[in-house]
Amino acid sequence: MTQQLLASGDNPLSHVADHPWYQFRIGEATYTVLSNHVIMLGVAAILLLLLVPRLVRGPVQGDEVTRLTPRGWRNFIETVCEFLREHVARPNLGPYTDRFIAYIWTAFFFILTCNLLGLLPLGPITQLLFGKQIYGTSTGNVWTTGTLAACTLTMIVVNGLRIHGFAYVKHFFMGPFPINILIAICEIIGLGAKSFALAVRLFANMCAGHILLAVLLSFIAMAGSVGTGVGLVIAVPIVLGSVAIYLLEIFVAFLQAFIFTFLSCVFIGMAVNIHTEDHEESHDSDWEAHGGHAR
Repeated sequence: MTQQLLASGDNPLSHVADHPWYQFRIGEATYTVLSNHVIMLGVAAILLLLLVPRLVRGPVQGDEVTRLTPRGWRNFIETVCEFLREHVARPNLGPYTDRFIAYIWTAFFFILTCNLLGLLPLGPITQLLFGKQIYGTSTGNVWTTGTLAACTLTMIVVNGLRIHGFAYVKHFFMGPFPINILIAICEIIGLGAKSFALAVRLFANMCAGHILLAVLLSFIAMAGSVGTGVGLVIAVPIVLGSVAIYLLEIFVAFLQAFIFTFLSCVFIGMAVNIHTEDHEESHDSDWEAHGGHAR
């Protein structure tokens, strides 16, 4: 990500911005069809489709216990999936966990793959292979994170209506009239705010680390322009600090994938686990039928 920056002291923002490959114009508007971030999104999707089925495949030889015991990458992936199901999805989604767990798993591994691909020094490699550099963190593009957040928003609204019907709309109007109108407006604004928070949180965190690394490494180029000795003196602490920040970026890549999926579970759970009056009456009758009033 910072190769050109070291050579020319370029603008650090150019290394997190998207670089279009193919565009077309309609009137005054310009539309990007293919860009670095679009390519990186495709690479992440292809890697998941090709690698995950192979990594989770069990051995074909040995007894039944050997074939069913996860090892290596299969053990890692199953551990992550089980953690997301039991400790992230189930506390928020409850009885609807199995309905949404496929989306939660997909979102986590896709975002994680995009985040990690952005940390690889793919620029020089792709320059040699294709004559043009392909690199970048696709989740550092607000259009990408906005689309992911829109997917979660769609899951919230569509499944809230599918599961509860008009009761989902009704639960926005809490309290007496006309206060319920104001509450409904605030709740609708809150839906948009949740999606906005999902998009901006992921976008900002993935951009911040890359910009910081680019700025730090640019100090070496600026010091080197003064003198070789000054450049070497500045380079040692800068490189050590950059390694530490790079390790932090790896942690952030996992953390932000987890936070996105965790918040998605929370927001979807708030939509599908609403408590209607009919539900409360059914719950009370079941409680009394089991002698709860006598306890």
